[in-house]
Amino acid sequence: MMESRVLPVDGWQKVVHFIDESAGLNALIAVHDATLGPGCGGCRIYPYADFEAGLTDVQNLSRGMTFKNALGGIPFGGGKAVIFADPRKDKSPALLKAFGAAVESLEGLYYTAEDSGVTEDDLKTIRSVTNYAAGLAHDGVGGNPSPFTARGVWRGMQAAARHHYGAASLQGLRVSILGVGAVGMELARLIHEEGGKLVVADVNDAAVKEARDRFGAEIVSKDDAVAADVDIFAPCALGGAINVDTIGRLQAKIVAGAANNQLASPDMGAALSERGILYCPDYVINAAGVISVGLEILGNWTNKEMTARIDKIGDTLTEIFKRAEAENRPTGAVADELALEVIARGREAA
Repeated sequence: MMESRVLPVDGWQKVVHFIDESAGLNALIAVHDATLGPGCGGCRIYPYADFEAGLTDVQNLSRGMTFKNALGGIPFGGGKAVIFADPRKDKSPALLKAFGAAVESLEGLYYTAEDSGVTEDDLKTIRSVTNYAAGLAHDGVGGNPSPFTARGVWRGMQAAARHHYGAASLQGLRVSILGVGAVGMELARLIHEEGGKLVVADVNDAAVKEARDRFGAEIVSKDDAVAADVDIFAPCALGGAINVDTIGRLQAKIVAGAANNQLASPDMGAALSERGILYCPDYVINAAGVISVGLEILGNWTNKEMTARIDKIGDTLTEIFKRAEAENRPTGAVADELALEVIARGREAA
């Protein structure tokens, strides 16, 4: 039997804790802001150390989705879900269906999709009990957002290389990728095919060996990936890769990755700027996946539209870089300001 309780979280429209002991479900769904539309964002399955860690993550992730969707130009607010479980050991059809029932109970306030620990097959199970799930391929439309996310990060990385290095492409540039899962591996392929040189790290030994065998990548430890002698550092695992312990070790002059919440704290953005490191705000550069999900929900998904949206990520980042440079401000602060302007216009139009 499903139990739910609304948690009082200042600044969030709704945060709900769901428990279904018979199905093994312990989950949080957070909707940060719904000014532009229903909350939209993926579900993450992860064995958090404790409840507070999961609550902090779902808050940070859902807030990031508010900004991501605003700058991505889709009419959705920020939402996210986390399930307290180990995806390799604890996933079951019963757990996924219970989560789907939790999503359905919010009556359209939140649309879910894939995130870490959730596959397209898992989403099919979730979708069997709720209409508020997207990221499923059908008739050549939509599907797993990971390849789109990777392509958007690649385009953003190209824009950063042009701005910072004056580089026409990534050819010859060295890129360190921390996390070669679904998104990181596809990003590695795109960089390799363009002539970039790769350094990779991941807790999954099979993944780094695959990157080595397919792309000639150099394998390093997680700690060494951050400090590698490279041109670009691409955090593509969990958040917080840029923190007080790692920022002084960075040699890369560009941070451009797919992970959410790459900065452990907001002051890291200013610290990067002071060190002359160009930071691509995470929710701007990794937005292609949720843009695909949003267009799928709206019924507006086409290959032509997705290509145009992905290419626009580089343009948006270039605008942010130029404005940040002109105003001598961190790129993250400029991106936040642009997103808030979009949300304010939506509020005025409501």
